[in-house]
Amino acid sequence: MRTSEDRSFLILLAAISLAFGWVLWPFSGALLWATLLAIIFAPLYRRALESLPGRRNLAASFTVVVVIVMVLIPVAVVIASLIDQGGELYQRAQSGEISFAHPLQQLKSALPDWAASLSDRLAGIDFSALKERLSSLVVPAGQQLAGHAINIGQLTLEFVASLLVMLYLLFFLLRDGDELNARIRDALPLRPSHTTEILNAFTLAVRGTIKGIVLVALIQGALGGLIFWLLGLTAPLLAGALMALLSLLPVLGSALVWVPVALYLLVAGSVTKGIILLAFGTFVIGLADNFLRPILVGQSIQMPSYVVLLATLGGLAAFGANGFVIGPLVAAMFLTAWHIFISSKAQQEVRK
Repeated sequence: MRTSEDRSFLILLAAISLAFGWVLWPFSGALLWATLLAIIFAPLYRRALESLPGRRNLAASFTVVVVIVMVLIPVAVVIASLIDQGGELYQRAQSGEISFAHPLQQLKSALPDWAASLSDRLAGIDFSALKERLSSLVVPAGQQLAGHAINIGQLTLEFVASLLVMLYLLFFLLRDGDELNARIRDALPLRPSHTTEILNAFTLAVRGTIKGIVLVALIQGALGGLIFWLLGLTAPLLAGALMALLSLLPVLGSALVWVPVALYLLVAGSVTKGIILLAFGTFVIGLADNFLRPILVGQSIQMPSYVVLLATLGGLAAFGANGFVIGPLVAAMFLTAWHIFISSKAQQEVRK
């Protein structure tokens, strides 16, 4: 009878938990980022609490203000600038000032007659038709990009509500983080050693993901935007943002932006700018990941690059924009859980 009652209670507990999760789902993004920011800025909160002993509300409020100043305001400024530069780039592409077919035409003109004729026979390229096709692709793509940029830039009621909820949750997660951590440890039906290892792995994975992936991506994006600005190229902030976004993906990353632009410059006749961009991208932007990631991450997160790539792409496909964080976190927890299982199994075999 007691077993039956316990099972019924567990079923009821699971059903209520799922229902509560369904209720909170519209604010899942706010809850996710509040948790991530609370983990990242927990050391700052503890330092503030040491300076303000016993005043947890004031220390948490101070930390939230720091998050707003250091994270939210810069992100808002960057988004506003991206909207402006994205609209300008779209207008220039629509007016024909920027033409992606023009460098191809220049390349053909620079070839000897026999080479140009041979290229046409082998590839069957009609440059006039190619120009029309590229133009027909660029203008709708620019319209779609501009439309998305405008949608992102609009402060809708839903976005404002999610932002306020995130800040509200962040305050309480900072203030009551130790108590919540203790309750989670007590509630998990795991061995204390396993619970400690999993929670520690989650914390290290969060900090490693933010520091090793997001921060390195921001640095690479900043370097890319800087070289675009120094070379006088179009929309340096937009290019830097794209490089930062693509830098979240291992292996290729920001090279998907600066390599095609450098080749475009070489073909278009700006040989010096193209060479400078290739050299800067290879020896500065590219190597920044190799040097900075080990320093910033350290032992926080240890995953092969192919696992990070698959987890990031899978996270983006499954969870949208938040997936670039959720994917690596799930992968880190997966590896940790299997490490615990294998270690426990090995210990049991040794005991036998």
